[in-house]
Amino acid sequence: MQTLYKNFDLFDGLKPEIQKDAWFIVDSESGEIVKLGFKDAPDCEKVVDLKGKYVMPGLINSHVHLMMNPITNKLEYLSEAEVTFTALNNLKEALKAGVTYVRDCGCAFDVDIKLRRLQEEGQLGGTEIVPSGRPMCITGGHADFTEGIDGETTWGHLVDSSDEMRHAVRRQFKLGAKNIKVMATGGVMSATDQIDDTEFSVDELKTAVAEAHTKHMTVAAHAEGTQGIHNAIIAGVDSVEHGCLISDDDIDLIKEKGIYLTPTVIASYTIPTYGEGKLPSYMVDKARGFLDKFYARMKVVNKAGVKLAFGTDAGTPFNRFADTPKELELLTKVGASNVEVLLAATKNSAHLLRIDDKYGSIQEGKIADFLVLDHDPLADVKAVQQVDKGVYKKGVKVY
Repeated sequence: MQTLYKNFDLFDGLKPEIQKDAWFIVDSESGEIVKLGFKDAPDCEKVVDLKGKYVMPGLINSHVHLMMNPITNKLEYLSEAEVTFTALNNLKEALKAGVTYVRDCGCAFDVDIKLRRLQEEGQLGGTEIVPSGRPMCITGGHADFTEGIDGETTWGHLVDSSDEMRHAVRRQFKLGAKNIKVMATGGVMSATDQIDDTEFSVDELKTAVAEAHTKHMTVAAHAEGTQGIHNAIIAGVDSVEHGCLISDDDIDLIKEKGIYLTPTVIASYTIPTYGEGKLPSYMVDKARGFLDKFYARMKVVNKAGVKLAFGTDAGTPFNRFADTPKELELLTKVGASNVEVLLAATKNSAHLLRIDDKYGSIQEGKIADFLVLDHDPLADVKAVQQVDKGVYKKGVKVY
């Protein structure tokens, strides 16, 4: 069966404009858009009149942690059952918020890989996953959290040499990871380090990149401090996550190399805003300590025209999957335009995740993942925060 969706204004995820009076036809078996046009919609077996509303591609969140509960903020001694339960709840919340695809950037027990396998087998629907599995981390670094009821494992692979990095990346490849997450610096949520601690050598990072790139995987680098950001760029990662204290020279370099930057502004916003008295003081102090510098650096990044990907670090403290659209608004507050943030959340993130052959834009031949909004998102990105917006996955209305 084919369904005609008609009478809407379109932001297609490609052009920096709203296109009036659009329509497209979706094939129910494939979930693909088979024909798209403007005005004079054709006849079809099933017709859905969207009554002049606005349609845009589903959001692609390129940085989430499905394992984390942003309300309980429990980070250690998680069992695999608890991680899986949390991940499934987060996926549902993400879909309702309009997120139709995510890249998990580090999941204990490789649960994201296992859930993705279920999706590929047709046993699990909803928001789709580009999995990373367990992240790469030095001993005592940003992913050295004790996991398992008996403390039998850690969140990340603890690797302390290039050889150990090579082995860990190959193990993730064997399991089915599509992205490798490396913790290049310290971070806000780890008690043992500071955000400007450098936690991998350039050689170790280059090993991760070389191994991943020869196996059709990407590399995302958690990098907050200046030297660690530089090391990640030199090593040739595909995306720098956070990038909080990036230098002027590295803004030029990241742009020259065409590496994506995923600011995750909301993750730095929620901890000092909601965490006082509820989170360990080291988290609040670290987040508050660099916030102004981070925002200032992102304004320079956006003025320079660095390629932005869209990610929120959802799952971190008070950073709910339901709040994903808030990141669009926050990005505009650090200098990005409305069209830049909407393209980051659609076309750019699809390209980074290597799913842009079928996702990230509204085009013939693409999967019909789309949102239906009451107001124009190009005029005001807060339109995407609409609670009761229509969410369609593969041409089927799910919310």
